[in-house]
Amino acid sequence: MSTVNGNGSASGGNVALLIDADNASPNSLDPVLTVLAELGTVNIRRVYGNWKKPALKGWQDQSLRHGLEPYQQFDITKGKNATDMRMTIDAMDLLHRGRVTGFGIMSSDSDFMPLAMRIRQDGLPVYGFGTDRTPEGFREACTRFIDVTALTDKDGSPAPVHPAKAAPVDDAELIKLLIDAYNSAKRDERGFASLTDVGQRAGNRSSFDTRNFGYARLSDLMEAVPNFQIERRDGGRVFVKRVR
Repeated sequence: MSTVNGNGSASGGNVALLIDADNASPNSLDPVLTVLAELGTVNIRRVYGNWKKPALKGWQDQSLRHGLEPYQQFDITKGKNATDMRMTIDAMDLLHRGRVTGFGIMSSDSDFMPLAMRIRQDGLPVYGFGTDRTPEGFREACTRFIDVTALTDKDGSPAPVHPAKAAPVDDAELIKLLIDAYNSAKRDERGFASLTDVGQRAGNRSSFDTRNFGYARLSDLMEAVPNFQIERRDGGRVFVKRVR
């Protein structure tokens, strides 16, 4: 299980990015590729859709710029999304070949929830990329889910990242998750727990990502949560203590 601090890198990994063009914005592709670098090199880049649709022109442009392999999928029956089925079949083929070490799925469609769950059952990480309208089922099925609107500004440029000690974070659900993770972690005689341990425990319960709150690292996010005190020790190790 990946930690939630989001600053690790899995060098040498072979990552597959599968894009549902009907349910993903081409403006988000650059930051998505940057995030997936945590898992390794994105060698497989496929985008699926009916290319007869004028609305997909932006993805056609990105295909040339980023070396995406376009897959044509006609709308066979009205109201049925054949693209989802094609992506799922291809993902399972890639999984069973045994050469892919991680997946990225760009879509806000809940239909990919079973796919994400199946991939994780083989021990591979799945990063989901969608909007804030993405159903919770798909979010939580992913190892980590990232809201692409938090990665880019309206003009498509990378969103600014908050520095440490920015405005306090008061998201009640997030704070409860972090407190529960801290309470279950091993603490020293002064009440401090390893941030890595807290992050792993939180990651086992939730697919949240620090970038959804505008922070690059879990340590920076924790400094903005008034419920915790941060302590940095020799060797760069970070520890946290609950103070309220």
